[in-house]
Amino acid sequence: MTTRPAAQADSALRRELHFFTLFRLFEAALLTFLLFGPVRDYVTQPRDEGIAKATVVSYLFVALVLFVIRKRGDLQLQALTGIAFDLFFCLLAVYALPGTRAGIVLMLMFNVGAAALLLPTRFGLGVATLAAGALVLEYFWNASTGDTSRGIAEPLLFATGYMATATLTNVLGRQMRESVDLAARHGEDAASLAEVNELIIRRLRTGVLLVDKHGHLRLANEAAMLLLSDSGDHPGEGRNLLVAAPALAKRLETWRESSRADDTPLQLAPDLPEVVPRFTRLRAGSDQVLVFLDDTSIVSRQVESMTLATLGRFSASLAHEIRNPLAAINYAVQLLEESKDLPTADLRLLEIVRQQGQRMNGIVENVLGLARREPAKPEHVDLIAFTRRFVEDYATSHPLEHDTLLATGKPTALFTLIDPRQLHQVLTALTYNALTYGRMPGQPARVSVHVSVDDDGIPAIDVRDRGPGVPESVVRQLFRPFFTTSGHGTGLGLYIARELCRANQATLEHVSLPGGGACFRIGLSAPSPLLGRG
Repeated sequence: MTTRPAAQADSALRRELHFFTLFRLFEAALLTFLLFGPVRDYVTQPRDEGIAKATVVSYLFVALVLFVIRKRGDLQLQALTGIAFDLFFCLLAVYALPGTRAGIVLMLMFNVGAAALLLPTRFGLGVATLAAGALVLEYFWNASTGDTSRGIAEPLLFATGYMATATLTNVLGRQMRESVDLAARHGEDAASLAEVNELIIRRLRTGVLLVDKHGHLRLANEAAMLLLSDSGDHPGEGRNLLVAAPALAKRLETWRESSRADDTPLQLAPDLPEVVPRFTRLRAGSDQVLVFLDDTSIVSRQVESMTLATLGRFSASLAHEIRNPLAAINYAVQLLEESKDLPTADLRLLEIVRQQGQRMNGIVENVLGLARREPAKPEHVDLIAFTRRFVEDYATSHPLEHDTLLATGKPTALFTLIDPRQLHQVLTALTYNALTYGRMPGQPARVSVHVSVDDDGIPAIDVRDRGPGVPESVVRQLFRPFFTTSGHGTGLGLYIARELCRANQATLEHVSLPGGGACFRIGLSAPSPLLGRG
């Protein structure tokens, strides 16, 4: 932050040094012209011809050298060196050319002022003091040689003028440097703010376009470039909006004419999300318009996130309320089972009620665990035996009628580490979906729960059906909360199933089947070598 203002101040002072050295060159050239030019006869004869010629020629040479090297080296050193040569040669010229004394002394006043402008205060005033003292000494020297044509007032007035000029220009120089520093700092701050604003606009998820009165794009941030990249090339500066997005250009033209906003979502390309355009003028009365493109998918995700948070709190509260009557039901079943008057068939029904009550209680616990983000409680589970028991329990509690539900896989045991209650809930949701939607029209459903292991020893459970399958356009949204293709569904079954799998370090994905139908695969962790395989 301090380097650039200092450089700018130095650049400004370099310009002053340029004019200072140029004036010195003019002074030396003028003295040379007076001594060697055609006006020589109109000038008082020099006191010493040799000293006069050597002085003006040397001064001209030094002035030329200082002018050439004005852009190199330390600025203050050049200014101090220059004023030292000025004082030396001008005082020699005053001695050698007494007829031009007043003019030389007046021109030297500019040199003293310029040096004080470029030098620190102590050096500037020191130069003025030295020049004033030299004039007073020059007066006393002349007086000692018998020249009493001038009074003491003249050198004293010149000395006062030197001091006043040096003081004034030094103050002006200091203020100029401070002003340059302040302006440079303000410029840097403004540039930094502009960069921050540009970065913010560029990184905004909302697309931002600047369109002129002819419909040409002047600015476009990254989000807008993605939303308008229908032809594969980014909308560059000067590109016409009518070419990049005809529908948006038409909407903008309607807004220009009526000033009425249309909040209807707009799709700029088939593969891009819908956007809601908003328009505002860059300035009052300006023909340039800022176009904001709000991605509806981002808004939908934000709404989903808020809804899920609310649903999590609600489900936790609801699950807590369900536990009380569920506990009463389980207690009543236990009392009935202790009765000796119930026939065997009724006892079997009571066992089903008790099992389903326990399962319901497990579901409530899982919902509470998801809402509280509680970790799973994994156990060593034999997947082969587990899936067979699951199929038997499901068939007992859910009459299949003409449908088919089978447990398939290798007959040997295959162990993994997972929470059995949560795995049961996931399989229940997947099996229910398969039996409900995985059937061809007018035909019974055929569903299998298949356990397999790949070449790397990673076990998996596939829930397969022989139905019409899942459309490609729906696959990407299957696990989104509240997405459903059924008018009676909630869109939370697959979402909760995937969250339960994630809680167990497992995966849940849809796998395409070559022969048709749908397959949802639960990818589990590899079995521990200590557990082995049966």
